[in-house]
Amino acid sequence: MKTQLTPKIPVGNTQKAPDTHAVKDRAALKKACQDFEAIFIQSMFKSMRKTVPEGGIFKGDHATEMYQDMIDQDIASQISRRQSLGLADQMYRQMEKILPESK
Repeated sequence: MKTQLTPKIPVGNTQKAPDTHAVKDRAALKKACQDFEAIFIQSMFKSMRKTVPEGGIFKGDHATEMYQDMIDQDIASQISRRQSLGLADQMYRQMEKILPESK
């Protein structure tokens, strides 16, 4: 019994579609870098806020501190996404080099 194999020739577009895993990895890396920058900015806000003397009309309590932290977190996240300090971009460029190449 002799069988002959014939290679299958693709019909239509022979270019490969971009590797979806590579695209997802790059998107996840970009988001992680932006999240890290947001945490860094929030930490800067917290440190700067410690230098401002307490006082004023209302006494600060735990709820006020929590609310202030939430506002700082939101502002830091918006800065990281919209304006960026450049930290996330630098981190992304450094780390994307070790990601597998898209095929």
